[in-house]
Amino acid sequence: MIGRLRGQIVAKHPPQVLIDVGGVGYEVEAPMSTFYDLPQVGEPVTLITHLVVREDAHVLYGFLREQDRALFRNLLRVTGVGAKMALAILSGMDAQRFAQCVEQEDLTALSRLPGIGKKTAQRLVMEMKDRIADLGGGAVFGTSAASGGATARTSAGDDALGDAVSALIALGYKPADANRMARAAVDGAKGSGQAAELASEEIIRAALQAAGPN
Repeated sequence: MIGRLRGQIVAKHPPQVLIDVGGVGYEVEAPMSTFYDLPQVGEPVTLITHLVVREDAHVLYGFLREQDRALFRNLLRVTGVGAKMALAILSGMDAQRFAQCVEQEDLTALSRLPGIGKKTAQRLVMEMKDRIADLGGGAVFGTSAASGGATARTSAGDDALGDAVSALIALGYKPADANRMARAAVDGAKGSGQAAELASEEIIRAALQAAGPN
């Protein structure tokens, strides 16, 4: 089992990051709650990891915070929730917000996440309530760490938009919805006077904030 990686970021294509560890490149899937706070390409990083073994692949998931990995692992134990859905949940809301939704039985907020309907939201509340209580509830799931610095913008705006669309699709949104959300995020930034060229992480963050619970 691979429990931690420490190395240099080689590439970032959300939700995947490539990390060089002693000359070996590890492809790691990370929720956007982790991705937003990653250092820039070329800088060192340490990720806490969870390895999912499938018949057709071994997939490594990485997190900056232990509470995020703990929540991810508990989500995998919920009936009907796989690694992809768990990744989408942690991308749409941080661990503290998820704990609040479960404790308050906020099915509406949970149902706004990609791939989660009312029945799945009900299962999440029913099966996660005791586990969150056992872990100490919202007190354990602290707020996400503030980003260490502003996300570097890219001059290739179309590439950033394309990466954002691909990431949203990977998180469970339909291609048409992902394209609409990403473009709306870019248009919204332009309309509010922000820089016209956004990094893919900024587009994804804005798209998820617009689609998901606040």
